[in-house]
Amino acid sequence: MWLKPEEILLKNAFKLWVTENDNDYFVLQRRRGYGEGAGGLTGLLVGTLDTVMDSTSKVAPFRILHLTPDSQIYWSIACGGTKEEIVKHWDWLQQNIMRTLAVFDSSDDITSFVQGKIRGLIAEEGKSSMVQEEDPERFREALLRFHKWFELPAKEKLVTYYSCSYWRGRVPCQGWLYLSTNFLCFYSYLLGAEVKLVISWDEIWRLEKTSNVILTESIHVQAHGENHYFSMFLHLHETFLLMEQLADYSVKRLFDKESFNREPSLCDPLQITKRGLETHARSEQFRMFFRLPREENLLEVHESFLWVPFSHFNALGKICLSESYLCFASQDGTQCHVIIPIREVVSVEKPDSSSRSLTVCVRGKRALRFSEVRYYERLAGTIRSRCGIASSPQHSASTEVRSVRSRLTIKGEDSSKAVSTEALMTVFHPQDVENLDPKMLKEKMKEQSWNIHFTEYGRGTSMFFTKKTRDLIVRGVPEALRGELWMLFSGAVNDMATHPGYYTELVEHSLGTSTLATDEIERDLHRSLPEHPAFQSDTGISALRRVLTAYASRNPKIGYCQAMNILTSVLLLYAKEERPFWLLWPSVSGCSPTTSTDRIIGALVDQAVFEELIRDHLPQLVEHMADLSFFSVGVAVLVPHAVRQRAAHRERPSTWWTAFFYDGVKAILQLGLAVLGANMEALISCHDDAEAVTILNKFFDSVTNKDSPLPPTVQQASLSNSDRSSHATVDISELIRESYEVYGSIRSEDVESSRKRNKLFVIQTLGDTTKQKRGGSKFSASQLDDLYYLFKRQHFLSCYWMIDSPALMHHDPSQPYLDQYQLGFQQFSLLFSLLEPWAVCSASHSLSLWVCRLIDHNQDGLVNFKEFCSALDIFYHGSFTDKLKFLFKLHLPPGTSCEYFMKMSGALLTFELPEDGVIRKSPERGRGKVDLQAYLKQWQDEILKKEETIKDLPRINQAQFIQLSKTMYNLFHGDPEEEELYRAVARVTSLLLRMEEVGRRLQEPASPKKTPPDSPTSSSSPSTVQKDSPTSSPVDWSFSFEQILASLLNEPKVVFFFERPVDADARLAHARAQQLRPRAK
Repeated sequence: MWLKPEEILLKNAFKLWVTENDNDYFVLQRRRGYGEGAGGLTGLLVGTLDTVMDSTSKVAPFRILHLTPDSQIYWSIACGGTKEEIVKHWDWLQQNIMRTLAVFDSSDDITSFVQGKIRGLIAEEGKSSMVQEEDPERFREALLRFHKWFELPAKEKLVTYYSCSYWRGRVPCQGWLYLSTNFLCFYSYLLGAEVKLVISWDEIWRLEKTSNVILTESIHVQAHGENHYFSMFLHLHETFLLMEQLADYSVKRLFDKESFNREPSLCDPLQITKRGLETHARSEQFRMFFRLPREENLLEVHESFLWVPFSHFNALGKICLSESYLCFASQDGTQCHVIIPIREVVSVEKPDSSSRSLTVCVRGKRALRFSEVRYYERLAGTIRSRCGIASSPQHSASTEVRSVRSRLTIKGEDSSKAVSTEALMTVFHPQDVENLDPKMLKEKMKEQSWNIHFTEYGRGTSMFFTKKTRDLIVRGVPEALRGELWMLFSGAVNDMATHPGYYTELVEHSLGTSTLATDEIERDLHRSLPEHPAFQSDTGISALRRVLTAYASRNPKIGYCQAMNILTSVLLLYAKEERPFWLLWPSVSGCSPTTSTDRIIGALVDQAVFEELIRDHLPQLVEHMADLSFFSVGVAVLVPHAVRQRAAHRERPSTWWTAFFYDGVKAILQLGLAVLGANMEALISCHDDAEAVTILNKFFDSVTNKDSPLPPTVQQASLSNSDRSSHATVDISELIRESYEVYGSIRSEDVESSRKRNKLFVIQTLGDTTKQKRGGSKFSASQLDDLYYLFKRQHFLSCYWMIDSPALMHHDPSQPYLDQYQLGFQQFSLLFSLLEPWAVCSASHSLSLWVCRLIDHNQDGLVNFKEFCSALDIFYHGSFTDKLKFLFKLHLPPGTSCEYFMKMSGALLTFELPEDGVIRKSPERGRGKVDLQAYLKQWQDEILKKEETIKDLPRINQAQFIQLSKTMYNLFHGDPEEEELYRAVARVTSLLLRMEEVGRRLQEPASPKKTPPDSPTSSSSPSTVQKDSPTSSPVDWSFSFEQILASLLNEPKVVFFFERPVDADARLAHARAQQLRPRAK
């Protein structure tokens, strides 16, 4: 590796370096302790210095120095990890530089020429190198050490590295921590004691910051049941965040790879850098705090003061600028924050250059004044340029276009397909202004309070969000403003403005399609708030159908799930039709813990987060209840329970949803803690979970809204007299207020960090469940754990080192977790070759492909863990009959032919993604018409499926039998009794051929036409001959499995070979040690 020329002193260097070659201008040296004469005290000391210190001299054991005859100054220009590498550099210097140096007269000219040439070589290498860091020279040195110490493939992308200590028991080992795309690696070498650690990100159970008596601050990593602690970082928080991002990236790469398609810096795992990860994390936090669309990325951040008119002072904070939004948040984040869409900006002025201020004028005759902005001129220019794009006629007319299109009928003149432009509550429950009861008067007072708030803090997207805003939310939002405020607080208003006309297009596209999701929607339409008049008419039912169908079309991963009809009905009561469509995204898949996917990973993660909060805030409950899983499940139950109430109870979820849209999942967790706190005494006194369930159910049923404008008889319609008498009613507003007062200290940032931390644990726990589902296996628990580890690692390696790997191209998020890890042909062949029970197999590659074909039941070109484990179980623990039957089936059609593999390879090459980018193996996730008859036949086949017997196997023809014999010959290769096994199979083959020849001759007189016996090299199958010439007699031999089994049972050597015990532990250990080496080579 060429190095940036640096001056070095050689006064004491020759004590550590040995000169291998030299001339007038260059010196090639070897580090003492390496190569010949290595070892001893010198080798130990040099190795220790090379690990602990960080300088160019210890990067590699070989280096090249430049010098001039009349100078004592040396310049380091190259280094190498092996002698072959450094000799290549030396030979290049001899052939390309030495002749040129003779023409220079001055030593300074020679040195300048050499330095310029070396820098040019480094620049050329940098064009094709993966190094994209701020200090490429030091990073290239670290990259060389990384590959030298850990022997990982050259494609493995090193992200960054840190100096730290790794604790082995109570002894710290000073060394270097390397973070790559796939692995966490550590290396230390102190006085002969080498410590090398390689952990894949997908193997980590826990990743957290800890502290104890010995270690004030450290990073705890749990993997494979072992705990690893790293400390003494210069920037521990920065290191932990980067480790957390890499682990999270590894998980998302498997389960949500589509999320990286919008970010080129993270789409290709071979191009990931530390800077790219940090930028992604900042943009993600930016979008989450301000509730912005997923397309927005943080571009610039400026510290400044913002004049707050309602408080009459300048608030210190940061200006955050993205592609379409200008945002400001005060320093602590709680004082105030404001979001200004660029499309709303009218002008940008610079009134006072001395105070470095600028004024942003927005529509509605409002202006925001920022002062003490360091680069205010650049910021003003950026806003002006983006404002010019955003205020183009296309954007300025977007509101008019949406209003016009919303009034159009979608298909035909059917009124049921017309998009509604009014909230259903306005149409079906108008307010009587003349006759207002006390509750309606209180509703008007709330509306007046909010109008005062709008006057002081603004209204719409550029409104100031302050502590007073949250106080008004806790008190309640009037019916007339719910739709508007829900859109504003959830950020859905920005999504809708960014995609004008999108809902109308989806409605046009989705109506009339027939899927399982639409069938479920049709069944539930008339179960949605049936007591409310809006859903007793075609107007409400049609609007509900359009919203649910459009959402199922937009988000096919979820489609339609239980209680979405109730939630959408409540949203339609208070918002115009298009708005509930945009509100469903943050409600169902954005912040809600009840993630409606087959894997329910989100629900399990938030369950673990809630358990942590219970331990922190309700310790007395923890002391009484050893198992907190029941209470954590209550979080996932709380929201659906609230929205599944009858029409009379829509006031309860409506009040709660406002808090949820404002604070996200934080509101759910706070309310869950408040529910447990309100029932603390009763829960502590209960004796089992059933009693606790009864207590919480009665509490949920007693929650009401005393300020609801609906009649009391309607509000309490679903509560029986016994329930009302046994449990006092609880006001939802008081419960929400208590949740903010007592548990308001919970920060959204801490919740998200806990989510990332617990996601690793949940996924590993699901992995254990996957192994347990592999019932009937004779592998022990530890062997099954190692086997699953190898299979999962092979899957991840294919995802990261193969951009277009079949596992990624055919990734189906609708499949259960058990089927998420899959291997293509190449990956299966690599892993199978490491685990096959035979010591040497000359046709290992072909055999592995045939095995892959046989166990790939759905013929999609991918093998999951269950299929892989079932095959190995036969080879490791099966009887002689089981193993022979498996080999027999390998050679049945399509068997060893290449047609199947060519078909699958062609399918992978010509594969095209569906319109929505989601690949599905099950028709119920698609948008096309479902063939229910095919489903019924599939279910019938599964019911009637019985265990296969040897009599059910078809006969094998001559060509296939010869190939089976060759396969057994290949298995015997390298065995100590190879010759005896060959003779045994030859005897069986000869015997079977003679038997079949005799049988064929006995049948010849009965045939209508005599034909001479064919040569034994004929390869036509009986079925082929009969198809081509129905009147001709069969000319090929065929054998049944019973004939082959009976013949081989007479050969003890063959039986003993297949029944010989296999040391599974040794094979698994061999595979773990060698899994990465073939790639490295």
